[in-house]
Amino acid sequence: MLEVGKKAPSFSLPNAEGKKVSLKDFSGKNVVLYFYPKDMTSGCTKEACDFRDLFPNFNNSDAVILGVSTDSISSHQKFINKYNLPFILLSDEKKEVVEKYGVWKEKSMYGKKYMGIERTTLIIDKEGKIRKIYNKVKVDGHAKEVLEFLKELK
Repeated sequence: MLEVGKKAPSFSLPNAEGKKVSLKDFSGKNVVLYFYPKDMTSGCTKEACDFRDLFPNFNNSDAVILGVSTDSISSHQKFINKYNLPFILLSDEKKEVVEKYGVWKEKSMYGKKYMGIERTTLIIDKEGKIRKIYNKVKVDGHAKEVLEFLKELK
């Protein structure tokens, strides 16, 4: 189980260009690590666009934004291009990181059960420790809530 105050599990995943990105690449920065279910869906698009619209403020908080889903690299490329997303999206097609972070869960829609990502955001500080975990994220106002928390970290 992930806990506030513990070290965030390390990982390495390909970004939309296929280049490996590791959590350790961002030591010395705050990391907003957000897990979302699927590119191009309404809730995920709104969440990504909210982070996009507030992106300059995240730079001021010395933070990087990393979005993770199980979509392919090419899906991420299309998502980034369509919505002009200025942050990194990582592809976890093998579901290794979503399982390591405990966000790959049984969900249900219209009475059908299936496995998928539970929308979750973690704030990881400059030393690699988890400072905040947002479980079962509601998209409306979430990016702003994350930004407010980061301002308190300074």
